Amino acid sequence: VNLVESGGGLVQPGESLRLSCLASGFTFSSFSMCWVRRAPGKELERVACITGDSSDRRIYADSGKGRFSISRDNAKNTLYLQLNDVKGDDAGMYYCTKGWLTRPRVEDSISRGQGTQVSVSS
Repeated sequence: VNLVESGGGLVQPGESLRLSCLASGFTFSSFSMCWVRRAPGKELERVACITGDSSDRRIYADSGKGRFSISRDNAKNTLYLQLNDVKGDDAGMYYCTKGWLTRPRVEDSISRGQGTQVSVSS
């Protein structure tokens, strides 16, 4: 399993950002995928998940509901996270992970890529 995140950067509050995760080493379309985040001084947490089958089920952390949108392009083996109306609390290192996460809190041992940093200027 190889996951490569990109798209992070420094943004101002209210701006938008799209994160990408290129997956390889497994049949991407067959698996649910998630984005997780480690905010400064906090534990790893689930941000959003999307199923891999036709049910297209999605789940979001309360903090991102209405502002974040998770999507995927199975033809490109790529997972996306659109962040709109970014707030200071959205800052952190974002990772994509394989499989559905049933709980908001995520074990630090979970397999993930190198991450992409989102910073929010004040």
